[in-house]
Amino acid sequence: MPKRDTPVENPRAWIEATIKDFIARSPENSLSNEANDRAWAEPLVGYSQGDDPLYQEFKEHIDSFHWTPVEIFTDTFPSSKARPEELTVISWVLPHTDTIKADNRRQKDYPAERWARARIYGESANEKLRAHVVRVLQDAGYEAVAPVLCPRFERKMSERYGAASTWSERHAAYASGLGTFGLCDGLITPKGKAVRLGSVVARIKIPSTLRRYNDHHAYCLFFAEGTCGKCIERCPAGAITEAGHDKVKCIHYRKTAVFTRYVETHFGSDILGSPRYGCGLCQTKIPCESKIPSRPDDAQ
Repeated sequence: MPKRDTPVENPRAWIEATIKDFIARSPENSLSNEANDRAWAEPLVGYSQGDDPLYQEFKEHIDSFHWTPVEIFTDTFPSSKARPEELTVISWVLPHTDTIKADNRRQKDYPAERWARARIYGESANEKLRAHVVRVLQDAGYEAVAPVLCPRFERKMSERYGAASTWSERHAAYASGLGTFGLCDGLITPKGKAVRLGSVVARIKIPSTLRRYNDHHAYCLFFAEGTCGKCIERCPAGAITEAGHDKVKCIHYRKTAVFTRYVETHFGSDILGSPRYGCGLCQTKIPCESKIPSRPDDAQ
């Protein structure tokens, strides 16, 4: 792909407008229910550099199979000879709407139907957003790739952490100044923890977003102040304790016969049999549901 002769004058504003316009206008941003409810509210966007040392730390910490930005970029464009410092990771946060959060806040053992639909149809919209951002960049002459859409993207087992993958949207968002991790492993962002995430790696120069934290648990009240732990109480699987998040218990609960039976009885037939059911109770009715908590206050 030929490089653009005249760079975009304000790439940050251009990218943010591209992402926000898609979520605001695209019919893909839908729960595909009878009311045609929206899946996502207005996104947040952040940026980090391809040579940010954090990406090498992620690789060393998670497992050797975890990609750095330059690894997935050069795998996609083997003739580009791109250097890490030429790359920018574009990351975004898609907040659940107030309606979806309110529905899930009332649940105790199983997700609300709107939440389940956001996990399926909302994430489908997120996949289309990733492809849209790549297409817009490439049409403008910038090589770009969405790591989780790559044929080689896969979920693997980390020796240290168990279930993992070759690219982590949460870690990319953390590196891009968008939030820190909570006790349940979710990312606490300025829009809270009831979110989904996406990212694209591009050969374009955009200044990094300032990381307003020095610790990967800075926004979690449990780690920062020794308080809260509300997500422990919210987990019907007992998968969250003071020791952290047990991924095996979490995944097992969502595959049990009783969970499946509830879904089949209460949800629309168009989402039955999906492998993407999410519970999300630990992301709602907690102090960090919709914000960065400043004190151990009660959830809404």
